[in-house]
Amino acid sequence: MAEILVLNGPNLNLLGTREPRYYGSSSLETINTELARIAAEAGYKLSVFQSNAEHELVQRVHQSMEQKAAFILLNPAAFTHTSIALRDALAATAIPFIEVHLSNIHARESFRRHSYFSDLAKGVISGLGAQGYELALAAAIRYLKNQDNNRGHTQDQEAH
Repeated sequence: MAEILVLNGPNLNLLGTREPRYYGSSSLETINTELARIAAEAGYKLSVFQSNAEHELVQRVHQSMEQKAAFILLNPAAFTHTSIALRDALAATAIPFIEVHLSNIHARESFRRHSYFSDLAKGVISGLGAQGYELALAAAIRYLKNQDNNRGHTQDQEAH
């Protein structure tokens, strides 16, 4: 069973109470529970990790490579605009990922409009609240199923 990692950056542990006008009223636990349900129904294992510490997020990305995670859903939060270390970890592991933001970072302060991750990401979902995670998971599952189908076709062709 392929693993999908949901990686959340600083202050996302405060979801549900932190600036609900930007981030909504859903807690991170509620979001993770729903994502786990969706992943399980599709036949995938979901792991979740949140940290307010950059080095812990970097270590978790390294660990995900060792554990052969198939995909990452990444909400780097404030590290979106500052973390070259996390960007380098994602680039080094080459695990495909989708960047997710609860708020529309392009409609906020100018410093929030630049991401160190968007150019590496398979896609970016921004401004759709908690639903953005579900859309990112659906896209990740579709991507992985397409990868599996392409591998199957290649193996069938090699057998003939």
